[in-house]
Amino acid sequence: MAGHIFGRNTATSLPFAVAGHGCYLIDSTGKRYLDGSGGAAVSCLGHSDPDVRAALHAQLDRLAFAHTGFFTSEPAEALADVLIADAPEGIDRVYLVSGGSEAVEAAIKLARQYFMEAGQPDRHRVIARRQSYHGNTLGALAAGGNAWRRAQFSPLLVATSHIAPCFEYRDQQAGESQYAYGQRVADELEAEILRLGPDTVMAFIVEPVVGATMGAVPAVPGYLRRIREICDRYGVLLIVDEVMCGMGRTGHLFACSEDGVAPDMITVAKGLGAGYQPIGALLTTGRIYETIATGSGFFQHGHTYMGHAMAAAGATAVLRAIHDRGLLAQVQTMGAHLDEALHARFGQHPHVGDIRGRGLFRGLELVADRDSKATFDPARRLHARIKAEAMQEGLICYPMGGTIDGRAGDHVLLAPPFIITEDQIGELTDKLALAIDRALAV
Repeated sequence: MAGHIFGRNTATSLPFAVAGHGCYLIDSTGKRYLDGSGGAAVSCLGHSDPDVRAALHAQLDRLAFAHTGFFTSEPAEALADVLIADAPEGIDRVYLVSGGSEAVEAAIKLARQYFMEAGQPDRHRVIARRQSYHGNTLGALAAGGNAWRRAQFSPLLVATSHIAPCFEYRDQQAGESQYAYGQRVADELEAEILRLGPDTVMAFIVEPVVGATMGAVPAVPGYLRRIREICDRYGVLLIVDEVMCGMGRTGHLFACSEDGVAPDMITVAKGLGAGYQPIGALLTTGRIYETIATGSGFFQHGHTYMGHAMAAAGATAVLRAIHDRGLLAQVQTMGAHLDEALHARFGQHPHVGDIRGRGLFRGLELVADRDSKATFDPARRLHARIKAEAMQEGLICYPMGGTIDGRAGDHVLLAPPFIITEDQIGELTDKLALAIDRALAV
């Protein structure tokens, strides 16, 4: 059917999603798809949660929208309170936006304004990591380190320094302990700060578990603690990007809690709204807030739909569901089941080199040879074939290419709803196995 939508891929004809129930989406032909990736790690409560739907209906009957230049609202205030109640030490304020890219954009701009108002105007540089992904607005894209996403827009991007990721499977040296490896790559941050000049660096941004671009790669123990020490030593703000890995996805509301780190800012989105409304948030320390409040008193930034009452009401209902139903513990339990099922099915697969992740955030890296870890030819587009075969089987997963450097490497990211059952984990692994083997056979 011809239409007027400008889609993500103009060469692809997509099925029409018409309904959702639990862990499944249903298209216009009645075909059911197990949502093994939550879309893009979004649909943490599945697709028909009655409590979230009721909260949205009730809020719509009261108030849909009031511009935050004129009003605050009860849903926005309530959501901020719920977020701060479980936030890492020192995090005290919430700036509500409409998605992850907006949250990162706000974090970068707030970092700059903070140092301006703190009397350190020379601090303007951002350091991030290669193969990171922080969003698609120009500021967030500049911070990200994925070469493929940056390439055609590079003339528009502010210069950003990129150090090595914490990628144990690929970069740990022979004879090097996990801890020593983490310290070594973390120390690249200090070297880069010194190279740029400590008085010019304002922020380091990092994903505790890298999602889309590397496939659920977690930081090794001790890595983020070392990063925190380095940032403190040089007065650099630590921004933790949990847009994909946060809000319970790893079994902790904030993924950095597992690493024992309290950042200066945290960005969240995706699972915050669980797909029921577009929403994201930037969380920041009281110190940063007070610097603005006692200075200009005005954050020179904003979007029309920030703090949207409907979105905030939906997100509050999502967080209450996560807490009241014990879903953080369930994510850890079912995450262990998923990890076990993946290792049972793919642990000896000749073309699965690594199985990794935390909670219900898991990744498989595909290799041409397990011993050498050689990648498949990027021209083969193995990840795209796996996605197509999985959809044919009735499974939604999140394969991507460019795992290693933005060009070479293929992985599959899994991020199913927190309500997934053991039987559905079996269905997921069965269908994924078929998809991978059929894609490899082409």
